[in-house]
Amino acid sequence: MSTTAAFRVSVVLLWTLAVVNALSCRGLFWDGASFLASALENRTFHDFYPARAHVAWLTQSPVLLLARLGVSDAHLLAIVFSAMLIGVPVALYHVALARVRQRGPLLAVVLAIVATVYLPTSFFVIGEYQVTYAAVTAAVAIALTSGGAGRRDGAYLLALGLLTIASYEAMLYLGPLAAAVTLWSARPQRDPVARLLFAAAAVAFIGGAVVSISTVIDYWNHDYFTRVRAATWDFWQNLQFAVALAGLAIIAIVAAVFPGWLASRGPIIAAAITGVVLLLTPWLRQLVGPETMLFPPAHYVARTAAGGLLVVLLLAMWAYGAWSQACWKPMAILRQPVAARRLATAMIVLLVAGAVPDLALTRLWVDYLAWFRGVVTSRTGLVYADTLPFRDWPYRIFAQDWTYPALSALVRDAPGQAIVVARKTERINPPFDPACGTVPRLEGFAWR
Repeated sequence: MSTTAAFRVSVVLLWTLAVVNALSCRGLFWDGASFLASALENRTFHDFYPARAHVAWLTQSPVLLLARLGVSDAHLLAIVFSAMLIGVPVALYHVALARVRQRGPLLAVVLAIVATVYLPTSFFVIGEYQVTYAAVTAAVAIALTSGGAGRRDGAYLLALGLLTIASYEAMLYLGPLAAAVTLWSARPQRDPVARLLFAAAAVAFIGGAVVSISTVIDYWNHDYFTRVRAATWDFWQNLQFAVALAGLAIIAIVAAVFPGWLASRGPIIAAAITGVVLLLTPWLRQLVGPETMLFPPAHYVARTAAGGLLVVLLLAMWAYGAWSQACWKPMAILRQPVAARRLATAMIVLLVAGAVPDLALTRLWVDYLAWFRGVVTSRTGLVYADTLPFRDWPYRIFAQDWTYPALSALVRDAPGQAIVVARKTERINPPFDPACGTVPRLEGFAWR
């Protein structure tokens, strides 16, 4: 497959998934329902806490604008909300792919990022890390391919830097990396305005790291951060991530030992075998046992490991761009067009295979949302969660006790319909902000 074809396939696939998932209101999964309900209830941004505010401002602005213009259809607002949460990172990955589409090895790395970092963690799309990871990937791609477009690319990098100043704690390590690549790419720029823009962008990326450090210090002993740290090495629970990571690791290890293998069909075969396992993950529950299954909350658990993998892949991009005459044999092999095409093709195989469990989860989510809405619209008053089959398959893979009230308020189509709540004694996963577990009124909004 040519690099142009690989680029086109990846972009079409990404945007197709984005449209399907937006129409499925996937932004309401877990914390998403609470975020949207809070924003509509208070008619202002729900920015979780200030260190992530910029992402919230960007993704919630259309919903708040529509609400102020009088739009009261909660279903439409949920679609718009989901579209922004999904569309922003997809657009940024599209930019990154477009910038490297003529550079086979760089294209292969960005495709690997989409296949192993984005897709396996994308069900928890409310997570601000989705935008942060995509923004840093786009920034590195722009910096490494800037060429003579200094002022324009400097402006793009500055915009991305400003976005990531208050985006996610991963900027603790992604910020210095993005700043370093930006400053390295600024050296050939002759235009003083371009050099100033590149420098300002680097300062913004460092600013994101400073904000992240401050946040980590402030919240280090908070229960939420304690649970996050404890789950860092639980990424294996995410089958989509673990399988894709294993396939990528096998390709990298074999290429390091036998560099000439990259110019063969070996990477494509390895990716195809990995892809078959990925294709089977939606059905492993039936083949292996009830505890082996796709688990959407594991997308949230694997985000930290995905950030670490992102650093490795971005460093690989920088190394390839920095060493014009590669002294490491695998890097030299990758400069051969046939090797670059085959590695890009292998990554496309991983990406296409990874789309299957993504669609399978979306299908289950649609059924869950329809069932949950049926419970709400067919009853009145408070309905306790322990009277409903939340522990049964497949409801248990989408259930989060403290978000039941927010999701109930959003999917009602008439006043007085039911609100699903968990008894306080049964709550097992308290929210970061206790106010998120309260019952929103959402007067004037209805699901149509």
